[in-house]
Amino acid sequence: MDRNPAACETGQSGNRTSDTTIIVCISCRDASGSDAHPRAGEKLAEDTRRAAAGQPVAVRTVECLGNCKRRLSASILHDGAWSYVFGDLAEDSGADLVTGACQLASAGDGKIPWRGRPDSLKRGLVARIPPLTLLKDQS
Repeated sequence: MDRNPAACETGQSGNRTSDTTIIVCISCRDASGSDAHPRAGEKLAEDTRRAAAGQPVAVRTVECLGNCKRRLSASILHDGAWSYVFGDLAEDSGADLVTGACQLASAGDGKIPWRGRPDSLKRGLVARIPPLTLLKDQS
């Protein structure tokens, strides 16, 4: 795991990373299912905040992403791009989430590229959700 994510840059698409948000589920428990506080999700959120320090990426939290069977969960959103939900993360996956957020922000096609994506974001992919502008049956 890369503990020092590359600095976010504006990519070919001209997207700004300030339009990128990582949402971390803070109600996620550790592998033992312990209800102890701080919960594993809270630890992941703090690790993500540390990794995002100085980067134009927002880190927000939510009580539940509804991905409990895949425990530690987070999502990455960027204006006009695909949104991603990840599970099976570790408490120290913050740098990987920031790297993924930077990759999404600079992607010309609005998708996090497979090549160069942190392994935890390859293994942990739960869903990729298209932006509304890509839906074919718009009214």
